[in-house]
Amino acid sequence: ARAEPHVHVGHETAIYVLEGTVCTRWGPSLEHEVVSRAGEFLFVPPGVPHEAINLSATEPARAVVARNHPAEQDRVEPYVPPPAASASVA
Repeated sequence: ARAEPHVHVGHETAIYVLEGTVCTRWGPSLEHEVVSRAGEFLFVPPGVPHEAINLSATEPARAVVARNHPAEQDRVEPYVPPPAASASVA
C-alpha cells in the first residue's frame, strides 16, 4: 500500500515505525527518500510534499503518527509533483 503524494498545510508530522519497512519520498519533485524500519522515527516539517510506500507486498507496515493541529485531516492537500525534466536532444 502507499499514500498518495500530499502536503500537510501548517502542521508537522512525527512518525514512529512499529513494524514493517516504509520508503518515504519527499521534496518538490519527491526526489529525496529514506527507508524507515521498526524502531525508527521520521519527522516531516509543515508544507513538505511527501508520500509513504510500504516496501512489502505481503507484510503490513504500522506506525504511530502524531500531528500538531487539531483539524489536521482538514488541512491535507493532494500534491502533484512537476513533470520530470526531459533531456533535450541538440
